[in-house]
Parts: sequence; structure tokens; C-alpha cells
Amino acid sequence: MINAIFYILIFIIGTLFGSFSTLAVYRIPRHEDITHKHSYCPHCNHKLLFLDMVPILSYIFLGGKCRYCKRKIRIRYLLLEILTGIIFLLFAMSLNINIESIEKGKIVYLIFGILYLIGMIIIAGIDKENIKISKPILVYEIVILSAYMIYLYIVENTNIYRYVIYLLAMLILFFIDTIKLKKYKVDNYKIEVIILAVIQALFTYSYGFVITAIITLLAIAFYTIINKMLNKPKKKNIINTTRRDK
Repeated sequence: MINAIFYILIFIIGTLFGSFSTLAVYRIPRHEDITHKHSYCPHCNHKLLFLDMVPILSYIFLGGKCRYCKRKIRIRYLLLEILTGIIFLLFAMSLNINIESIEKGKIVYLIFGILYLIGMIIIAGIDKENIKISKPILVYEIVILSAYMIYLYIVENTNIYRYVIYLLAMLILFFIDTIKLKKYKVDNYKIEVIILAVIQALFTYSYGFVITAIITLLAIAFYTIINKMLNKPKKKNIINTTRRDK
């Protein structure tokens, strides 16, 4: 029973961070503050009350509309809150945490893992909307990784040479990306994706990273094939129409 309550709490925490992620994904590309500025409706700019921001429930009870201007709220906000809650829940369950006999190492890894997942969700959201890796969040992920390395070395007495090598490689890549940004006034998307991949490999370990990479590549391939199949008839119709017009 206690474990069930713990996992329900993890899901609720996930939905709260999911709600925060939707705010971050919207504001970070616009260079808006994500911590001190009050939440507002992007259509009417009305400040939102606490009851307007309860994850999942507010969207359902408000019928997917703003309480003030009645404009529709994109369903992606609801989906991201639910998805984040599920991701947090599955992550906690994968660690097989038992509240009755708590293992310090698992709890610490859970905390660092949650902080890591928040950054990854925000990065994925911004990348989907803007095809861009957010550099501030990338720095945030490197800081979280560095803090976890320090914990492993000081508290757990773990051999962290592998982590140090990866971290140095990331810092070199980050330095090259920064130099290129200053010189050409443009981010190097490929370098940032590589840095992100290294961060994923370190937090999820090699086995988890390989599975994630394979699933991602299969999803991209599947999406590309379906997209081409759907667009083919349209192109043919356009060609036939132009021929008739001639």
C-alpha cells in the first residue's frame, strides 16, 4: 500500500513537471523568464490562477479552453503532462524502489534521473517546435551530469574515469560549437545532437542508450515512409492537373 502511494506521488510529480515543461518549451525560444514570471494565457495575456494550472484536471474541467478568452488550448499541453507523469512512473518502477527498505543509491539516482528527464523533455519539445537544441538546457544537463559524477566519486567511491572522459569530450564539443556560433552566428545542430547523445549514454548506460537510439531511428524511418506514401498521390494529382490545364 505504501509503495502504491509512493508511485502515485511520482506520477503526480511527473504531471507537475510536465506542466512546467510546456511553459519552458513555449518561453525559452522567446527568451522569456521561466521561473519568476507569472503564468499567463498566450492569447489574451490574462494571468492564470492556481485552479487554471492544475495538471490534467484544469484542462478537462475547462473543456480545453481558456477560462477568460475561451480560446482553445492546444491538446499537446494535456498530452505532455500525462506523458511526463507516465515517464516518471515507469522510471521509478524500473528502479524497483521499496519504501519499506529504502536504498540510498536508488533514491539518489531517482532524483538525478528526474532532473535529467526534465531537461530531456524540454529539449525534445523545443527541438520539435523549432528544430533547435536549446543551449541553456544543454548546459543544465551537463551541470546535472557533473553533480552526479561528484556524488559517485565522493559518496559511492565509484570509478568515474569513463564519466570524466565523456565529460571532457562534451566540453570540447561544446567549446567548438560556441566558437562556431561566435564566428558564423549560427548553432551547429549536429554537434549539439552528439553532445546530447553522450549525455543520454551516460545517464541511461550503454544498453539503455542503444535501445533508445534504435527505437528513435525506427520511429523516424517509419514516419518518413508513411509521410512519403501519403504525399505521393498528391504530387501525381498536381502533375495531372497541370497537364490538363496545358
